[in-house]
Amino acid sequence: MADGVHTLGNFENALREVRSSVLRMASLAEQNLENAVRGLLTRNGELCNEAIVEEEEVNQLERKIDQESIEILMRYNPVAGDLRGVIAGMRVSNNLERISDEARNIARRARRVLKHPEIEEVIMIEPLYEMAMSIFRDAMRSFTEGNSELGLSLYARDKALDEAHRSIIKDLSKRMDTEPSPLKVKPFLQLVFIVRSLERVGDHSVNIAEDGIFLETATDIRHLGPEKAAQQLQGR
Repeated sequence: MADGVHTLGNFENALREVRSSVLRMASLAEQNLENAVRGLLTRNGELCNEAIVEEEEVNQLERKIDQESIEILMRYNPVAGDLRGVIAGMRVSNNLERISDEARNIARRARRVLKHPEIEEVIMIEPLYEMAMSIFRDAMRSFTEGNSELGLSLYARDKALDEAHRSIIKDLSKRMDTEPSPLKVKPFLQLVFIVRSLERVGDHSVNIAEDGIFLETATDIRHLGPEKAAQQLQGR
């Protein structure tokens, strides 16, 4: 009996360790994204550099989570909610790594923008960043709290982010077309790629919310879209 309790304790500790690593990874990815965009908006190259350097710790955490999750699957053969927890944790870590990748990409492009004289169009990035960050934070809240309703609500917000992304791209493209100075076109082009990275942050955040719904309800709603996803959850 004592051995059984000891094994169970090891299993629960292993699950907690993986979950703790996922939360640490989310915190780092959020900080990297904030540093990258704030570095751009405030013309602070050091913040951009921090986002680039800290991305490696996110990569290390993803490898750690994968390794520990595989070990849990092999040693303890979890079932039901515990199995979903391991699978969802691995999926979330993959999306967090991609969000941090986008933060690194933004930081690198921001540093290129900072090599040029200041342009007023940079301010166009801030509202899009705030939308993407809000979706990301609520995706993690949905995952950690098991809040499926909040997770489903992110579809509409991600759609609004997509629309804002397209609008800014269109505006920047027009300004590039009418800009007589080739030198000024270069920072515009970097802003276009930054906007695209922020749009991808929204996509990965929705994926995280979907994994939270899978963990909470045992329903896989990936690739269904908002309406079919809602129907699946109502009919379970």
